Amino acid sequence: MSKGGFDDKVIAKAVQALNKHLPVERKTLLALLNEDKPAVQGRDNSAHRIKREELEKIAQLIPKEDYGKLRLPIYIELTSGYGRGIAKVHGKRDCEIVRRILGKEKEGGSEGNDEIFIYREDIRKLRRELQTATQYAFLYL
Repeated sequence: MSKGGFDDKVIAKAVQALNKHLPVERKTLLALLNEDKPAVQGRDNSAHRIKREELEKIAQLIPKEDYGKLRLPIYIELTSGYGRGIAKVHGKRDCEIVRRILGKEKEGGSEGNDEIFIYREDIRKLRRELQTATQYAFLYL
C-alpha cells in the first residue's frame, strides 16, 4: 500500500491499461513522410494513423536535418503529480514543435529546453492543431 491507500500494483496495472494505445515504437517524421498511409502500431496492435497535413505542418516548423530525429507521435504526459489541468512534454524537438504551435517560442528563454509544462487551454489548442500527431500518455508518480 502507498499513495492514498491504493495498492501500487493495482494502480500500475490501471495506468498500463490506459496506455495500451501508445505505439510499440514511435517513428521519425522522415519515415512517416515517406509512407503512403503514415501510421504507428499501438501496443494493442491497433494502427494509429497520422494525418499527412499534420506531418507537413510539423515539417514546416523544424529544419530538414531534424526530420530523422523527431519521433512521433508527441506524448502529452498526464499525471496527478503535476497538478490539475497540467501536462508535460519531453524532448528538445517535441518541445520546439509545441512551443511553435502554441506561440511560446520567446517565453523566458525556454528555447532549447527539453521539457515544457502546458496547461489545459494549451493542451486543447495543441490537440486541435495536431490531433493525430499527439497522444496522451498517463503516468503514475
